[in-house]
Order: sequence, then structure tokens, then C-alpha cells
Amino acid sequence: RCKDLSVSFWNSYWMLPSDVCGMNCFWEAAFRYDYMKTHPSEKMHLAVVACGERLEETVTMLRSAIIFSIKPLQFHIFAEDQLHESFKDILDDFPYEGKVNYTLYPITFPTESAAEWKKLFKPCASQRLFLPLILKNVDSLLYVDTDILFLRPVDDIWSFLGKFNSTQIAAMAPEHEEPRIGWYNRFARHPYYGVTGINSGVMLMNMTRIRRKYFKNDMTPVRLQWGEILMPLLKKYKLNITWGDQDLLNIMFFHNPESLYVFPCQWNYRPDHCIYGSNCKEAEEEGIFILHGNRGVYHDDKQPTFRAVYEAIKNYSFGDDLVHSLLQPLELELRKTMHTYCGKVYKVFIKQLTKSIRDLYARRSKG
Repeated sequence: RCKDLSVSFWNSYWMLPSDVCGMNCFWEAAFRYDYMKTHPSEKMHLAVVACGERLEETVTMLRSAIIFSIKPLQFHIFAEDQLHESFKDILDDFPYEGKVNYTLYPITFPTESAAEWKKLFKPCASQRLFLPLILKNVDSLLYVDTDILFLRPVDDIWSFLGKFNSTQIAAMAPEHEEPRIGWYNRFARHPYYGVTGINSGVMLMNMTRIRRKYFKNDMTPVRLQWGEILMPLLKKYKLNITWGDQDLLNIMFFHNPESLYVFPCQWNYRPDHCIYGSNCKEAEEEGIFILHGNRGVYHDDKQPTFRAVYEAIKNYSFGDDLVHSLLQPLELELRKTMHTYCGKVYKVFIKQLTKSIRDLYARRSKG
């Protein structure tokens, strides 16, 4: 039955209208699979930081990463000590099939300033700044917040590493697409990247380059390395920053703009992209690739469209038919949200997900 279904999906894939998968989609896929072909055994490293009540949310994010990804995954999970046993109990029951490994780490900050870093913005959030210094043997890493959901393979965002030019060390998406509702350009009291700043909830890093780079800054004419620049930045700007470590990254890339690769908005799609009207054109054309449910929207009734996607992935059982157990029930729930601004464009929430399921069944059919 599954084989017949996958063949049907594969045949229908090539009959998608041009607005769903046009030439841009074709060439992007060609590049992606060419990159994977030349990096066949590469393991993808994904890091997350979980504190407080973030266990369930983190596990749901990891589930979304596992469902569609092709190459092996290595999870680096930084969590408070009391969460470690719960993570082990849950993750050890996942049907990895040898494709996924995980390592649990304690939350650690530089000893002389640990208390200051831990309370910056949200508990443990600034841990991400120290990943290049802690994971010294990891060349490249995808960091994501706990409230991220992958709607296409991790392989696809990982392949952007092959698009970095010689000066780029990291990739992030803009904080806003529409300056009229942007936070940084209206309220920031510190330097920030570009027109509307950058969002650090999805951050792809070439950590070897990060560790080697000497950064320009506004504190000294001498360029500083990553481990040298963080504390001086905090001391200078701690009274002017609102979003903690994300603000520090904005300051850093303001002075080193050549070092950043900027993702289109569908790689970090947040409520701001639809609650005031749709303003992520790439998502309208190709769908959402990575969903970011910041502001707690997975757990309240303010944005039911985001919550519906989260609940669908959280409740999906590995091995069940993705169409009947995930996609179809989700679309029914999304239709119920059409009274909201995000619900009016609910199709962008399932456009890429539909393609990801078709691709997965096609790979299974071929394999």
C-alpha cells in the first residue's frame, strides 16, 4: 500500500503547477543534491539549548528533524541537569535506525562571568554564543531554538555551507521583512545588521572559520577572536540590549557584514511574517521550510495556525503514514484558523510539507 502511494506521489510531483515548483525550485534541488552527492558521508551536527519547561518543545523539534532528513544527524543537546534523564528516556526510544546519535551536555559559561551570562535575556539563551568554544572538534553546526520545526530535510539548510564564500562564517535570516513593523530599526539603541537586524533562532555556523576569525569592533582598533570579544561586548552594551545574545550577534555582524550569509525568510518563518498580513514572499511562492514559533505561540491560542503544526508533529508516531496521520489531519485543523491573518495564508504552512512527504516516499520507493 505504501509503495503504491509513494509511486502515486512521485508521479504527481512532476505535475505540480509552476507556482509550487518552478525553475527556481528545480535549480535549488539540483544544487542541493549535487552538494549531497559530493559530501555523501557527512554527518550533520544540530545543537539546541533547553532549560526550564522546554523538554517537550525540544523533543518535538528533534522529531521534526528526524522525519525527513537524509544524512546522519548528530544532536548536541545542552540542558539543565534535571532534564538529562528525561531526555535520555525519550530519545532512547526513538527509532533512529542508526541514523541519529545524541550527546547531552550541561549548561556551562565562563567561570568568572557565569551568573551574568546565564541571566542574560532568558535563562541559558546565551549558551549558543559559546558553542564554537565548547564543541572544539565540530567543524560546522546548525543551532536552532527549541521552538523550531523542520518542514523539509535538515540536509537542505545544511547544504548552504557549500554556498558560503571565502569570508562568510555563519548564516541567519532577517529579523523582519517589513521595516514598518521592524523592531531594530525603530527601537534599537545599539548597532545591528542590515536594515532590520537578524534573528538568531536558526543559525548555521562554520565553526572552524569562527574560531579562526579576527573580528572588527568598536571597542579597540585591534581585531579580536570570538572568545575574546564576547565579554567586552556585553560590558559595553549590557544596558542597551533587549534581546540578549541576539543583540550581541547583531552588533558583531554590523561591524563584520562580509562574514554573514543571509537566509530568505522561509528558513525562519515567525508569527511576524503573517500576523500583520503576509510579508514573506518566498514562503508564499514555495512554502515554509522552517517554522519558528517564538513568543510561546505553540502553547496558547493567540496563533492557532502555528499551534496546529506543532500539535500535528508532536502527536505523529514514527512509522505511521505521513499523509493520513499528519498531513490530512493538519490541513483540516489549519482550515479552522482562517479567521486569523496567519490562517488566511494557511496553505504556506503545508505547501513545503506536502513536497517533503512526496520526496520521502519517492526515496523509499527507489530504495
